[in-house]
Amino acid sequence: MAKRLPVNTDSVRENISIAFDALRVSKMRSALTILGVVIGVATVMAMAAIVQGIRDQIVNTIEVAGPTTFYVLKKFSQTPLNPDNLPKDVRIRPDLTESEVVRIKQLPEIGYASLWAQTLARIEADGVRSQGMAIFGADEGFTLIQGGELTTGRWFTRGEIISGAPVVVLQEATARSLFGSERLIGRQVQIGGRVLEVIGLWAEPGNIFAPPGQAVGAVVPYRFMNRSYTIDRTNALFIPVKPRAGVRVADAQSAVEMALREARRLRPGDGNTFDLVTQDQILDTFNGITSVFFLVMIILSGVALLVGGIGVMAIMTVSVTSRTREIGVRKAMGATRRDILVQFLVEASTLTGIGGALGILVGLALGRIASIALDVDAPIPFGLTAIAVVVSVAIGIVFGMVPAQRAARLDPIEALRYE
Repeated sequence: MAKRLPVNTDSVRENISIAFDALRVSKMRSALTILGVVIGVATVMAMAAIVQGIRDQIVNTIEVAGPTTFYVLKKFSQTPLNPDNLPKDVRIRPDLTESEVVRIKQLPEIGYASLWAQTLARIEADGVRSQGMAIFGADEGFTLIQGGELTTGRWFTRGEIISGAPVVVLQEATARSLFGSERLIGRQVQIGGRVLEVIGLWAEPGNIFAPPGQAVGAVVPYRFMNRSYTIDRTNALFIPVKPRAGVRVADAQSAVEMALREARRLRPGDGNTFDLVTQDQILDTFNGITSVFFLVMIILSGVALLVGGIGVMAIMTVSVTSRTREIGVRKAMGATRRDILVQFLVEASTLTGIGGALGILVGLALGRIASIALDVDAPIPFGLTAIAVVVSVAIGIVFGMVPAQRAARLDPIEALRYE
């Protein structure tokens, strides 16, 4: 059995010192080479932090609503459908109705069901105007699905829900950013050009997910929204459903499906003209989207890392050529091919290791800036950080192998004659 060569720590330290000396001599070439590695690693780190932060908030939002909550929709689609150009199989589907909600509520398996809608509108009062925000048309069970709590005032009364009264519960952070600390209960605001009376302030849970520019701004009675605004009945009209305590989600879904099929008089061979969507399906859809996003991100950052690797090969080849006499002197003094090979591989891995470390710092900084701008909590991807360091060093070893082998094969006599 061949004997394993012991690791010579003094030799490793010497090679690292030689590597830094060589990098200082060729500052510009080294900087440009490192830049390619920095861009690749920083892209991976920043995108991973942002995507993971958004995914965590989606998961937390699902936990707020509870794993048993499911939704009835006209059509479930991974991307919003154009309401003016719907596919035929969607056009023939009837819209969800309040009578269907009443039928679902009467089921013994169901604890909560209601017809909700959503639209985009600006909130305005005394000349102060918000950006476009998500406005929900719902009922007093809003927090049962969305979480959060009422901090001031009250929710809608049964009479206000039935009549579709022009009253509104504002999202507290939005209200304070628009109107400051002044008393808001009882004052008039305009939402999408309609005048409503503020009856309460609602604080959303800190982990709820809202896409940038579409944060939840207010909640109004569904019937008021149905009467006063244009609703996209394909993408923004839905029935949130919660099973009664002790009832399995599958049993509740089966009961709802059967009730809706009977209400719509569908024959046994007919397909459903509605979709039932669970929280897991929503999460799976999001995971599918983020998986594609991650794949594109890895490909783009991989190209940047490849460019950095080619740069490493180029600078190491130039380094071997410019240091031919030095290699000859070292070989004449007893350095083996292995010593020369290790010297240049350490130099290449040092180059990319520096790029990887800088890329991690830049990526984390960019991820933090983006998370603040997008209002998401982006965690530090520690696992990916370790992988990024290993990959960056590996790039140096792989792409530095060819010039390092070239240096190791140089004839010492020819090297000493080199001018």
